Amino acid sequence: MSIKKWQVFSCDARSAEKVTKETGIPELLAILLQARGITEPEHVRELFQSELHFSDPFLMADMRQAADRILSAVDGFEKIAIYGDYDADGVTSTAMLYSYLESCGANVLYYIPEREGEGYGLNKNAIQILHEQQVNLIVTVDNGISSIDEVDYANSLSIDVVITDHHRPRAELPRACAVVDPYRTDCKSPYKDFSGVGVAFKLIMALEGEDCDITALLDNYADLVAIGTIGDIVPLTGENRSLVKAGLRIISHNDRLGLRSLLEQAGMEGRKLTAGNVAFTIVPRINATGRIGSPDRAVRLLLTEYPEEAGELSSDINDDNEYRRQIEKEIYEKALQQLSEEPQRLYDRVLVIEGENWHHGVIGIVSSRITEQFGKPSIIISYSGEEAKGSGRSIEGFSLFEAVRSCDKLLTRYGGHPMAAGLTLPTENIAAFRKTINDYAASLNGPMPVPVIKIDCLLKPQQLTLDVPEYVQALEPFGMGNPSPLFGLYHMKLSDITPVGGGKHLRVTVSQGSATVRCMKFGTTLEQFPYLPGDILDLAVTLEAREYNGKNTLSVFIKDLKRSDVDVESVISGLALYEKSKRQEPLTQQEISDLIPDRDEFAAVYRAVRAGNGFCGEAEGLLVKTGSDRLGFGKLLTALDVLSEHHLIKLEKSGNICIIEMLHTEKKVDLFRSDILDQLKRLGKAGE
Repeated sequence: MSIKKWQVFSCDARSAEKVTKETGIPELLAILLQARGITEPEHVRELFQSELHFSDPFLMADMRQAADRILSAVDGFEKIAIYGDYDADGVTSTAMLYSYLESCGANVLYYIPEREGEGYGLNKNAIQILHEQQVNLIVTVDNGISSIDEVDYANSLSIDVVITDHHRPRAELPRACAVVDPYRTDCKSPYKDFSGVGVAFKLIMALEGEDCDITALLDNYADLVAIGTIGDIVPLTGENRSLVKAGLRIISHNDRLGLRSLLEQAGMEGRKLTAGNVAFTIVPRINATGRIGSPDRAVRLLLTEYPEEAGELSSDINDDNEYRRQIEKEIYEKALQQLSEEPQRLYDRVLVIEGENWHHGVIGIVSSRITEQFGKPSIIISYSGEEAKGSGRSIEGFSLFEAVRSCDKLLTRYGGHPMAAGLTLPTENIAAFRKTINDYAASLNGPMPVPVIKIDCLLKPQQLTLDVPEYVQALEPFGMGNPSPLFGLYHMKLSDITPVGGGKHLRVTVSQGSATVRCMKFGTTLEQFPYLPGDILDLAVTLEAREYNGKNTLSVFIKDLKRSDVDVESVISGLALYEKSKRQEPLTQQEISDLIPDRDEFAAVYRAVRAGNGFCGEAEGLLVKTGSDRLGFGKLLTALDVLSEHHLIKLEKSGNICIIEMLHTEKKVDLFRSDILDQLKRLGKAGE
């Protein structure tokens, strides 16, 4: 668990009332829209109108050149290769564009590079293979924007290249026939945040020309666009929202035999699909083909017209997904073990963790879990021999792409966007990379950002009715840029904790006055739950209406929770200061004063631990138990370190969870005769 900043949206009641009067929507829905920046009645009407609006594809830089070159190849029956990627975005892009061009009578094939051996994007060996197959034109989808040398190599073989991508371009663009990327500085597209499949869909719109029937295109391809867009975790706003809404309507009852078979394997056949359950069922299974085994199976699954092949492929892909989970779990545990054995790494601003022969296909997922666990950007690196490959995830407010780019002299190649990045580097550069990316993070103004819990609206328990999820449903599809609304239940008394689902989940009962609320906390065991009955908590929850015994009931799901009596801002600043001292960076005298406890504060910490015969839970919870008004979080952590140094306690830390065991000694201890305190004083002198 990581310490998160909680922000409650401050709504403008008058503005919400105006929207309610002019549009007729409920006031709570108006407040939820306001939290998403939609404050004017006309914008509310635009959001809910049934007609879909898409901008002119030719506003995108080089789109005219891209369409003309592809149409020329179709007319001349030149051999065209769709060059994709092995994730859900790349797979759906490939299947969609291949299917479209084949329907136009094109001489077309597709190529998906293997993650193991080839890696992401264009590579010269693949281009040579396509050259031997007499390919005249390569069209990339979801990749290519950084492939300068590879495009030059294709040009040398007289193969033309059209690039369609959505990743951030560098200063130099590849010398291709056309480079279509909404993030080009000269791109005039009013909407930028497409996934790779979104850009490919705009290309198909351009290929259709002035007679483009957008409704027919959506009927044919919106399912693929929706899956790829959801899978790539791009903002579900603007045109992306329209594409995903159109796709969700047809995914569960379309003509793609492979997709229907995959839904059956996932237990989702015939069920109403949301962006959330697509993200947790279809997307991981398609991604598994790129992580484990050969990724072209996913394209074949989406294109097959044979029921038997659809069943075999979907079964194989489902098995791969289970195997992927097992490998992911093993690597995650190895990463945690490394952090446990080298705890100094935990104080880095960016966590860099490396291991030998870790499966490249899952290190990105492991990075995501590490970032969630510790609340910091992370990069997981797998090395084998002289080469290493890494995948990273970030938190809002810290561009991982820019951080990785600052280390470009140590890297063989890299790419990505603010929230995720991939890289390749010589194994011997790993240590230097860790130092350099952390030096970059240290050079930025201000403290590192921390994860934020954004509460849309505070509710009283009495306001939890079935009307609320009905309002919420109107805002779907949910995803990045349009998250599922979070409601705050503040100052709730914890009354009961019951393990369910074989102990993997918890049913948590809280109350306020005479009102009692039962909630579910998924993925948390009783041992991992750091609160006790009687604690006063703030809960961040989502609400759903679910059918039970033939009638709708309200389900409350806990996404996060914290003690009501903890000053989170103070805890965050205290933790940042403590970690600064652990990195042995120079400290000011004020910072020293905020870190070193006096005798009374040491005593308060020791008494709090002794009163509970130890402690297990969030460190900020122990801060409350000390009863000291002057003791800050930085001082608390220092005090625990010093008590451990003198063998008065046994201390284990995991994120912000502390496990403390009392140790008994007959000797009198002078806490101020401490190597830890002496080191802090030296850092203070260095900061003078």
